Amino acid sequence: MRASPLVIILILWGAGLGAAAQFGKISILFDRIASHYAGATDVTIGAVVSIVGLIGLIFGTTAGLLVQRLGYRRVLVWALWAGAVLSALQSLFPPLPVLLTLRAVEGFSHLALVVAAPVMIAQTAPLRHTGLAMTLWSSFFAVSFALTAWLGIPLVAAYGDSALFLAHAAYMAVFAILIRLTLPPDTPQTVPEPLTNLGRQHAQIYASPRLAAPAMGFFCYTLTYVALLTLLPPAIGGPHQAFIATAMPLVSIALSLTLGVWALTRVSGVYLVQLGFAATCAASLWLWATWGTGWQTVAAALTLAGTLGIVQGASFAAVAQLNPTAQSRARAAGAIAQLGNLGTTTGTPLLAALIVGQGATGLALFILLPSLLGIAIHSVQTHRRMLRPD
Repeated sequence: MRASPLVIILILWGAGLGAAAQFGKISILFDRIASHYAGATDVTIGAVVSIVGLIGLIFGTTAGLLVQRLGYRRVLVWALWAGAVLSALQSLFPPLPVLLTLRAVEGFSHLALVVAAPVMIAQTAPLRHTGLAMTLWSSFFAVSFALTAWLGIPLVAAYGDSALFLAHAAYMAVFAILIRLTLPPDTPQTVPEPLTNLGRQHAQIYASPRLAAPAMGFFCYTLTYVALLTLLPPAIGGPHQAFIATAMPLVSIALSLTLGVWALTRVSGVYLVQLGFAATCAASLWLWATWGTGWQTVAAALTLAGTLGIVQGASFAAVAQLNPTAQSRARAAGAIAQLGNLGTTTGTPLLAALIVGQGATGLALFILLPSLLGIAIHSVQTHRRMLRPD
C-alpha cells in the first residue's frame, strides 16, 4: 500500500506513542497494581516500571548495531507484535516473578522501537522538514504519558485494571499491521557488517564526535527533565502543585514544536541544544531567586520546562544532521537510548537527595551543572568535528 511521507511519519510516531505507553500503563496504575501483589514493597513495584528502561541502559548501543542489519521494517513489526502479546499476558496479572520477566522481555520490544522508528522518520522526511519530523518524534514520550492518563484512567474505572493492558495490546497490534502495510520493504544488505567484537564497536560509537555527541547532550537533558517532572511539583507544593504537574510537559511539547521547529530552520541542531541549555541555566537561576514566591516560582518552573523542551527536539534533529546514513543514525539512536536511560534512571534519586540536603539551592545546582556540562560537551565535540570533518 502506497503512503505519503507524512502518513508514514505519523504512523511511526504513533508506534512511538505505543512504546512510551509501555512505561505509562504501569506508571498511571502504580497504586492499583500494588494492590494485586499484596506484600510487595514499593521498590519491587517500582522495578516493574523501571526494568523496561534497564534493558535500554544495558543493550542500547547493541540494538543500534543490530537493527540496520536485521531491517527496520522487520524490527518494527516484530517489536510491535511482541509488545501486543506481552501486554495481553500482563493483563492477567500473573505472579510477580512472571510479571517482572514479561516486563524485562518487553524492554527489548521498547528498545527496538525507540531505535528503529526515529531512523525511519529521518529517512522518510523530506530534507526541508527533517527538523520538524525529528522534533515531532521527540515529543512521543510526553504526549503518550498525557494521553495514557487522560484515556486510561476512565477506561480502568469503567472496565477494570486489565482493560488498559488489553487496549494497549490492541493498539500495538494495529500499528504492527499499519507499518507492515505502509513501510517499503527492507533493502537487503549486500555486505552485512559483522557483529563480532561488540566491545570495539561500542568504543567506536562513543569515540565518534558525530555518533556520540547527540547522546551525550541528551544524557544531560534526561538527567534533569524526568526528575524535574517528578519532584518539582511536590517540592513547590501548595495550590500550584497540580497545575505545575499538568502544565510542565504541555509547555515543553508546545515550545518544542513551535519555537524549536522554527529555530531549526535557522541554526543547527547542536547549536540549538546549546542555546536551550543556556536558557535552562538562566531559568534555573530565576527559579532559585524566586523560590517560594507563588506565581513567580510557577513562571520560572514553566520556563524551565520550555527550555528543556527545546533541548529535547534539537537533540533528535542533531542525530539526522550529523549522521547522513541509516547505519550511522541507527548507531546514534542506540547511543541516545542507552545514555537517555542512564539519565532517567539516575536523575530522580539524585535530585531527591539534593532537595533533602540543600533545598532550593540543591535544586538549582542540579539543573545548572548538567546544563553547563551539555554546553561544554557539544563545544568539545564540535571542535573535534572541525579537526576531523570526515
